[in-house]
Amino acid sequence: MPKPKRYAVAASGRWTDEEDGRRLPAGEVHAWEPGTNQTVCGLSISRSELTRFSGVLWQDAFPESGGDADRVRRVCPRCASVAGRRGPDARPRWQRTRPRP
Repeated sequence: MPKPKRYAVAASGRWTDEEDGRRLPAGEVHAWEPGTNQTVCGLSISRSELTRFSGVLWQDAFPESGGDADRVRRVCPRCASVAGRRGPDARPRWQRTRPRP
């Protein structure tokens, strides 16, 4: 069984938390696999002028998560469909066990 991929966040903006001084994503967020120069949906990070946040996990970028998404305005729907909107403790995705020939 392959190891599940861990996605980080690339965002169109950033802000600094006054309490702990961390840089956090703002604006539109995309899923990004560390070690690559593009988002999961295919945008080039450098050409799109996105900022990488390797310390922020993809699951924490959703406003409903209560994580690091205080100023996130939009989550890329294409990235969400590939990387998922689920945490690591969620059930496995639906999978057909016996597809028709």
